[in-house]
Amino acid sequence: MTTLQRWLKEPPPHNSVVLFPNVRGGRLSADAVQYLLGKYVKAGRAQCTSLRQKRISPHVLRHTAAMELLQAGVDCSVIALWLGHESMETTQVYLHAHMALKEAALAKVPALKGQPHGRYRPPDRLLQFLHAL
Repeated sequence: MTTLQRWLKEPPPHNSVVLFPNVRGGRLSADAVQYLLGKYVKAGRAQCTSLRQKRISPHVLRHTAAMELLQAGVDCSVIALWLGHESMETTQVYLHAHMALKEAALAKVPALKGQPHGRYRPPDRLLQFLHAL
């Protein structure tokens, strides 16, 4: 049984409906989340040296979750709702970052012998077909 499953079986303090309540049963404030994350990152860094070079913040965790959802094929509109974005344009930043990561990874792969270097440029016929879809 996972830690989260055990947590969910615990009776909620103060009959709270919040998953991770504060001491009074209400929602955690942004400062409380920042404090708790910092506390546990510090403890984790003592045990796991690879965490020492990583920047970990609530924003980084939120961004990572959005990127994981995107990579899993979740629609951007669903991600926007989950993140609480008022505009789809805000969520498009994640999609753009996702494409930039792919392009950066491809740029590091050496070209095969006999293959042209650089980014693939499709022929006009293919582009016309794709634009017609």
